[in-house]
Amino acid sequence: MTRSRLPRTTTAIAALACLALVAAACGGGSSGSDSAPEDPPTAAGDVDEPTAIDGVATSDTPVVAEAPVSEGQIIEDVVRASDTDDGAGDEISPVRGGTLRFALEADVDGLNPTTSSLSAPGRTMALTVFDTLTAVGADGNIVPYLAESVESVDGDLTRWRVVVREGITFHDGTPLTAQAVQANFDAQLASPIVGLAQRPFYPAEGPSTVVDERTIEFSMLEPNAVFPAWLATQLGMVASPDWLAAAAEDPTLNQQPVGTGPFVFDSRSQDSVTRVVRNPNWWGGDVHLDAVEFRPIQDTSTRADVLFNGDVDGLHTIDPATVGDLRDDDSVQNIVDETGQEQFVQLNAAAPPFDDVRARKALALATPLQNYRDLIGLGIARGADQMFIPESGFYNADVVQQGDDPAAAAALAAQYCADVPEGCFDGRINVEFQFPAAGVVGARQADILDAGWSAAFNVDFDELAQDQHIVQTVLGLYQATLWRGFGSLEPATSRNALMCRTIGEGISLNGTRYCSQARDALILDAQAQLDRAARVANWQAIVQEMNDAYTHIFLVHTIWDNAFSESIRGVCDRTSPDGIPLRCVVNGVSWFDSIWLNG
Repeated sequence: MTRSRLPRTTTAIAALACLALVAAACGGGSSGSDSAPEDPPTAAGDVDEPTAIDGVATSDTPVVAEAPVSEGQIIEDVVRASDTDDGAGDEISPVRGGTLRFALEADVDGLNPTTSSLSAPGRTMALTVFDTLTAVGADGNIVPYLAESVESVDGDLTRWRVVVREGITFHDGTPLTAQAVQANFDAQLASPIVGLAQRPFYPAEGPSTVVDERTIEFSMLEPNAVFPAWLATQLGMVASPDWLAAAAEDPTLNQQPVGTGPFVFDSRSQDSVTRVVRNPNWWGGDVHLDAVEFRPIQDTSTRADVLFNGDVDGLHTIDPATVGDLRDDDSVQNIVDETGQEQFVQLNAAAPPFDDVRARKALALATPLQNYRDLIGLGIARGADQMFIPESGFYNADVVQQGDDPAAAAALAAQYCADVPEGCFDGRINVEFQFPAAGVVGARQADILDAGWSAAFNVDFDELAQDQHIVQTVLGLYQATLWRGFGSLEPATSRNALMCRTIGEGISLNGTRYCSQARDALILDAQAQLDRAARVANWQAIVQEMNDAYTHIFLVHTIWDNAFSESIRGVCDRTSPDGIPLRCVVNGVSWFDSIWLNG
């Protein structure tokens, strides 16, 4: 078999992106939804009285932290408004004006939350224009945001009531109503991709009901104690219903989003600059910046250089070498986050050769884990064995990713090739490895992996632009792919990447297309548990089952750095409408409504 070699371009590794839904889903996801508290409902047996669940509070319900979000998240030298003074000890008020320039790891195909594949760059841009129904508190709670309350209204947690805040309008003047929320939900259900994150979990008839102008109820097929967490992800973004209808007729409008957020869409040139400007009538309060400009720069070294040179004011990156350089520079403020998202090789279990567990196990055993973690992780990104970091309460210490055993891999490959000779050459299994557009660092990653895999595999490399890479993976047009996922503190929001019902005939949010009814039962039982501690055993069993299936070869825990220049203020000053401090970043996603420029 002829092995194609990687092009040696000058760009460094791009994002190992996943769909926001795969991430909500995946991380991405995805979008970053997080854990919720253990407090039981106050009226669990009464189906008529709404109950505040999992820290999503009404005005009378206190928010109690379940676990500190700081596990795995390090805020380094980030300047808050309370830390800023004029030298005489007096706090400086935020300054209005200026344009913040932010460098993204890549661009996305569109900015419609009901249809677009929003990886971390897409969510970062979209969340300037859209608000979500709930948000992630700084302490890890899910708290109300566009919603005034989110409450369970039955005893078995299959029906949830959402009440939206009064007096909010979209950028086009359309009022935020329960009907608008339903229009978004219906658009999600109708979407080929986003719909797979929703349709399998709701009844075909009556999945949502508008109760009154501000109240909508959602009915689910199974109990879901952590439903509010989904509303902090892409699935909770709310777009103007008039714009959604227009975009359905004219898909070019997917590039011109209309929401309720702190910024209004201004202009967009894909792979160049996307610009949003201040919403002077934002319901959430004052917005300090005049504008934010997003610039996709795939080359990690170039992205860091433009920050060091003052050509941008902020960036996000997952490249460990760049993270090290940023943390070593005293002029850079860093928010370093590894609370979720792992980098792994994902295998398509629905197509040869990885429909055979022997081939999957052989690739895992042949993976040079130590070299990869040493040479790519650089002691900055930690090695990963599973979808949880060790600090997570869901972590299973008994699960260890297998690898570094080329002899055992070769023996398994020989068994496979004896039975499937047409899938082999020279006693090794033929396989294609797909990954997003990369360059020097990407080529190095592939060469490191191939050095181990070559003991049992003939590897062809397929390097694709990030958006093409996502589409190919979701369509199942791959054998092995480099991926990033599971970026959520509440793992139930990763169900789309793991369950049988999210495997479609064409599109699949379960990227491995591996179906395990036993795993599905564990996931559904976990999401039905009010007490977080009761969910732990299920997720530890799920992690073990994933390890035994050899569908994911975990490499390193993704380390995100959302970095800002020293002139930026207010990055971590976000609060909810009820005054609750909110998380600064979720993986690679930042918010800009509280930020201002100091000089």
